[in-house]
Amino acid sequence: MRELVFLLEERSAEAMLETLLPRILSTEIQFRCIPFEGKQDLEKQIVRKIRAYQNEQARFIVLRDQDSHPDCNAIKHKLLELCETSGKAPQCLVRIACKELETFYLADLEAVEHALGMKGLVRHQQNRKFRAPDRLGSPSRELKVLTNDRYEKIAGSRAIGKHLQLDNTRSLSFFHLIAAIRHLEAELLQEEA
Repeated sequence: MRELVFLLEERSAEAMLETLLPRILSTEIQFRCIPFEGKQDLEKQIVRKIRAYQNEQARFIVLRDQDSHPDCNAIKHKLLELCETSGKAPQCLVRIACKELETFYLADLEAVEHALGMKGLVRHQQNRKFRAPDRLGSPSRELKVLTNDRYEKIAGSRAIGKHLQLDNTRSLSFFHLIAAIRHLEAELLQEEA
């Protein structure tokens, strides 16, 4: 079975991907989201989860927030080492959300506006901080303020995932996530069933 498996830091990423992925993936590709209880839990269990995964055709994407860590390359390197330890490194890609998952949403205020049933958010997209939100210190706080506390992590992520523009480049970390998904999808589709 051709399958894309997402190892995720938290449930809000799962909620977003559950509504985003059907818009991207071929119907020939199954997907599974495995959320963890934070970054420490993810790092503690990642080797075991990947190693024990029974589907030999599966490909893995590890998605984690950068949060306040100063170097996202160091985070990525550590996660890649864990993938290497699993013995399935060639089947794995790691992506870091700079700084948080909410950065993806701030990069697409039209999606937020539609998902939350609000008006007037799109006009903020041209503000300097929302043109390149990967640089923001606390995207989740910015999103809460911008939406007058209407954004809620899991329900908001699920609703927003339905509307995110797949070709949006305002968040490079979102752009790289979409590119990774498409890359692994192409790789799976090239394999014989």
